[in-house]
Amino acid sequence: MENYFDKKFQLRYFEMDKSGKASIVTMLTLLQETAAEHCHYAGQCLLSLLSKNLGWVLLSGVMKMDRYPEYKENIIIRTWLSKYKAIRGIRENIIYDENYNIIGRAKGLWLFFDIEKRRPTKILNDFKEKWLSCKETCIEHDISTNIDIINSAKYMKKFTVNLYDTDTNKHVNNIRYLQWMIESIPAKITDNYELHSIDGRFIAEAQYGDVIMSVTNKGDGKNSFIHAIHVEGKDKTCAVAKTVWKKIKK
Repeated sequence: MENYFDKKFQLRYFEMDKSGKASIVTMLTLLQETAAEHCHYAGQCLLSLLSKNLGWVLLSGVMKMDRYPEYKENIIIRTWLSKYKAIRGIRENIIYDENYNIIGRAKGLWLFFDIEKRRPTKILNDFKEKWLSCKETCIEHDISTNIDIINSAKYMKKFTVNLYDTDTNKHVNNIRYLQWMIESIPAKITDNYELHSIDGRFIAEAQYGDVIMSVTNKGDGKNSFIHAIHVEGKDKTCAVAKTVWKKIKK
């Protein structure tokens, strides 16, 4: 395998959930941090891009976890680009334990974005030349297919977008959507099960001050759910997803 980038992490206490393992949010955050480090490796750190009103936006993605790392455990996230177009690329990720046993995988479709004009722009040559690409994929899953939008649901919660829900791209970070989705899942699931997979699509931006409705229904499969994030009072759906949960091993 060629043209990959490895980032090592040691899991910290505040990154644990109530079970003593890394939380779902932690894993997504570490994936984002790895992508940010890969940008820095290409000579275009996210803050330098921001000074040019440029950034990366996640359009869709999937994550599957075989197990979650524990406190003080060392892991390695390997990332690479499997495909480029003029304004977007597919980022592949494998999550290893310290002995390079695979514990998770993730794939995302990222769009290069003009923050000021709020529209896509061409990927800088620095990225293409430094990152190159590798056709190998980490997971066979089509992240371009649509996920049906649900409007009414059995489970629902409301949230207000606060200042710290937004990121350097001046909109709600995609990790917040996942948090809000999970908040609307019944406690009997989140108390006894852990997230095995999430498959999400990001449709529209939510802004500071918006009131968010997180709606969840049971999915077709066992311990599966379908989710949507809507903005109250507006005809706007920001994100949709499917999740599958597996029983926590005692």
